[in-house]
Amino acid sequence: MNEPVLGRLQHLMTLREDVESLTSGGPWVPAADWYESDTHMTLCLDVPGVQPGSLELLEEDGTVTVTGERDVPERRLLAERPGGRFTRTLTFPLETVPQSGEAQLAGGVLQVHFEKRHPTIEITARAEREAES
Repeated sequence: MNEPVLGRLQHLMTLREDVESLTSGGPWVPAADWYESDTHMTLCLDVPGVQPGSLELLEEDGTVTVTGERDVPERRLLAERPGGRFTRTLTFPLETVPQSGEAQLAGGVLQVHFEKRHPTIEITARAEREAES
């Protein structure tokens, strides 16, 4: 097969996925928050019902991409909770040490801690006076 045919096939597959997501209420996009401490940033991503083995993280070029899948029962009577496969790419709000991510999953929340490239140093007024003495 040549490249134009593969490109058209990929485009058709993407269109099919888009149509399927429209009929199921749209693609699933887990909510995310970033938190900062002196030495680390933490990404929290809401992923209730996602099996840990389906989660993947990829750090590259100042972004982190999280993918996973939540099973969707076949015989749902009411469907308000989205499911299926998701991909979420987030840009780091601050520079991090590459490949420093450490993840844990608890209570349906994925937390990934990243080491900041430039830690925050808090200096109190008293410490400043002592340093000047």
